[in-house]
Amino acid sequence: MALIKEVLGISPKFGKDIFLAENATVVGQVEMGDYCSVWFNAVIRGDVHFIKIGNKVNIQDGAVIHCTYKKHPTIIGNNVSVGHNAIVHGCNIKDNVLVGMGAIVMDNVVVESNTIIGAGSVVLQNCVLESGCIYAGVPAKKVKTLSQEQTKVLIEGIADNYLKYSEWFKE
Repeated sequence: MALIKEVLGISPKFGKDIFLAENATVVGQVEMGDYCSVWFNAVIRGDVHFIKIGNKVNIQDGAVIHCTYKKHPTIIGNNVSVGHNAIVHGCNIKDNVLVGMGAIVMDNVVVESNTIIGAGSVVLQNCVLESGCIYAGVPAKKVKTLSQEQTKVLIEGIADNYLKYSEWFKE
């Protein structure tokens, strides 16, 4: 069973039909929507500010979701995939976003809807990422505009796949 822990008298709240891997960790002021999955070794730590996660979000293996003490909460919209070993910290990620494997999203960043952050990218503090684009690099920069087909396959497709994968693990 996942490690679910109260911090300062506040326990995580979960929506319906979620999957938490046995060694996932969710602590403190975390609110998670419906049809979400938190995979192996992922950590969602709402100890210094709140974390709000929408519906149909997958937090993949080894990812870390945290916030900034009394300054920046982390808000993740609907239909978001946070890739393996990514770090999402004190930022606002809108709907239909793919955060690539190993990417880092820093404090006070806003990622608009229908956006992809490439694997290994670093989104620096206070940036606003435009909707409908791919950002990549260190620091992350806009590299391409997404077509509707790419949005459907790359963003919605991955979120749909993780919804399917999570069913394999539920008993």
